[in-house]
Amino acid sequence: MPDIPPNLTWERAAPPEATGPGPWIEIAFGESQGVVVGAPVYIRETSAPDNVVTTNRRKWDAFVLGVQAGEFDHFVEGLEA
Repeated sequence: MPDIPPNLTWERAAPPEATGPGPWIEIAFGESQGVVVGAPVYIRETSAPDNVVTTNRRKWDAFVLGVQAGEFDHFVEGLEA
């Protein structure tokens, strides 16, 4: 498992009106080592903050574009809000 920098700024992905502990997903962007697309991106769930998934900025950006394009909508079809 890669070392997780202790000084990361975690951003919580929760609705503005959300209260309570979640669980919510949190994202933190690491510092690049000269190449922004290779900069690490850290993802965790508030209910298990010691379990951190690491990817890189290029893959994260591709995922975000896929979400915006609706490529993952089939995963939530039929779920109630």
